[in-house]
Amino acid sequence: MALRLYNTLGRKIEEFKPLREGQVGIYVCGPTVYGHAHLGHAKSYVSFDVLIRYLRFLGYAVTHVQNITDVGHLTDDADAGEDKIGRQAQRERKHPMAIAEFYTRSFFEDMDALNCLRPDISPRATGHIPEQIELVQTLLEKGYAYEVNGSVYFDVSRWPSYGRLSGRNVEEMLAGARVEVNPEKRHPADFALWKRAEPGHIMQWNSPWGRGYPGWHLECSVMSMKYLGPTIDIHGGGIENQFPHHECEIAQSEAANGQPFVRYWLHHNMVTVDGQKMGKSLNNFITLKQIFKEGHPRLSRTYPPMAVRCLILQSHYRSPIDFSDAALSAALSGYEKITDAVLTVRKQSAKAPAGPADADLLEQIRRLEKKFFEAMDDDLNTSIALSVLFELVRAVNALAEKTNVSAASWQALGDAFVRLGEQILGLRFEESVSGGGTDEELLDFLIGQLIAQRAQARARKDFAESDRIRDQLARFGIILEDKPGGITTWRRQ
Repeated sequence: MALRLYNTLGRKIEEFKPLREGQVGIYVCGPTVYGHAHLGHAKSYVSFDVLIRYLRFLGYAVTHVQNITDVGHLTDDADAGEDKIGRQAQRERKHPMAIAEFYTRSFFEDMDALNCLRPDISPRATGHIPEQIELVQTLLEKGYAYEVNGSVYFDVSRWPSYGRLSGRNVEEMLAGARVEVNPEKRHPADFALWKRAEPGHIMQWNSPWGRGYPGWHLECSVMSMKYLGPTIDIHGGGIENQFPHHECEIAQSEAANGQPFVRYWLHHNMVTVDGQKMGKSLNNFITLKQIFKEGHPRLSRTYPPMAVRCLILQSHYRSPIDFSDAALSAALSGYEKITDAVLTVRKQSAKAPAGPADADLLEQIRRLEKKFFEAMDDDLNTSIALSVLFELVRAVNALAEKTNVSAASWQALGDAFVRLGEQILGLRFEESVSGGGTDEELLDFLIGQLIAQRAQARARKDFAESDRIRDQLARFGIILEDKPGGITTWRRQ
C-alpha cells in the first residue's frame, strides 16, 4: 500500500506523490516565541515529527523547514491587537529579541526532550524582512494589494478562490459584516501584508510605505517559498490555523507566483482541557517544563517526556486529545511496559545461546510489521501503530517463559522495536525509565515530585504544607523559586 494522507484542501485522503521523485519539501508552522511550549505544541510537533521520520524511513530525501515567528503575530491572531512578543517584552522589561531568543532556546530544549528531530532549516521572520517587502511590492504591482496610510492590505475581492481551504464563503462574510472594524480596509476580509508602526511600537523597519512591520501571514509564505520553492509538497499546522492564517498564505503566494502554493495541506487537531482548547490566550495551558520537571496543580506528579509522546501517539493526529492527569499516567504505564520489554530483549540477547531464529516468531513479527505499515500508510494512524508495539511486548513475555531461546530470536524482536518504535514513532527506550538513571536524574525526579506536591497544596490553599515542603528542601540546600505563571524552579544553595 502507498502512503495516503488526508489533504485538507480536497477534504479527502489522497495517495502521496511528491513534486519531485524521491524528494519531499515540508513546511511546518513553527512557534511564536513569547512563552514556554505547552502540550498543544507537543501535539503539533510530535505529529509532524512522526510524518518526517516515516517519509525518511520510506527513502525520501526530506527537507523540513519550520519557522520561528519573532514578530508580527498579533494578539487577535489576525490584524488587531498588540504584537505578542512585544507585549511579553514589556511584561518582562526586556528587549523583544531577548524574549524571542530565550523562548526559542526553551522551545528547542523541550522538543529535544520529546525526541523531535530538529528541522533542517529554522528561519526567523525578522531575518527575512527584505524578502517580505519584495513580496508586498509584487502584490501591489499585480493589483492584488493596496496601500493606506503606510499599511498594505491584500484585496480578497481580487482572489475568487479565497476561502477554499477553510470552506468559508467570502461573499457571505462580507454580507454579514455590519460594522467595518478597520476603516482602512476596503472589505472586512482583507488582511494586512504590512502594518504601519505607531511611534511607540518597539519592533519596526524601514519600507517603501514608511516604518512598519510585516503581517503574520506574509512571513510564512516568504520563508516557505525561499527555501522550498514556489510550490511545496506538504504544509503542516494546527486546525485552528486553517483560517485566517493558511487561507491568507494561499492567496498571497499564488497571486504573486501564479502557481499552486501547496500540494498537500495537513492539519492536526487540538489538545483540550475539559473540552476547551488548551492555549496561552485562554490561560488553561500546562507547559512541558511543568510536566517534565516543575509540577502543576493539575498533575499528581511530574512525567518523563516519553510519556507525553506516548499520549500523543495514542490518538490520530486529526483527532483531539482531552488532557487529564489520568491520561498521562496511563500513557506512562504503557511506555514503561514497552521499555521493560525492550530491556528484557537486550539482556536476553546478550546471554542467549547461538542458533537460528524461530520460524514461527519471524512470521509473527512479519505479520505485526505488515499491520504497522498498513496503519502508517493509512494517514499516519499512530494509534494502531502503537498497538503493534504492545503486541510485540506480549511476544517478548511469551518468549521469556521458554528455555534455550536463541540470540537470533531475541535479536529479531529487538530489531522490530528499533525499526517501529525508535526510528518511526520516535520513542526512546532507556534504562532510566525503570529506575536505572544517574544520581542527578534521580535527584531531579524526586525534587520534581515534591514541587508537584507543593503546587497541589498551594492550589487547595494549604499554605502550611506548602511552606513545610519548601523549608524541608531548604535544609538540604535546595532553594525553590516561584516565578510568574505558577512556575517553580529549583537550584542548589
